Amino acid sequence: MGIGLGIFLLVVGAIFCFTTIDSSVLNMSASTGNTIGVILMVAGALAIILALVMNAQRTRTQHTQVVERRGAPDIVEEDVVERRVNRRDDIV
Repeated sequence: MGIGLGIFLLVVGAIFCFTTIDSSVLNMSASTGNTIGVILMVAGALAIILALVMNAQRTRTQHTQVVERRGAPDIVEEDVVERRVNRRDDIV
């Protein structure tokens, strides 16, 4: 969202800065349009830089999950290994 907002501000700022708008709806002079355009472009660049920094920090973090169990301790079963010995009594 931050990168998209930054690009939008850059585009709108460039429109205000580099074009001449002659309209009765927008009642501003050329210098006011240039100033607003520069401010919007700077804000857009800052938004893009901050979004990239935040995304870089998010990928470097490690999340650990601690599970705490309360109550009786877990019963650990031991593996029993049987050995079978075959005796042959008929060997002399």
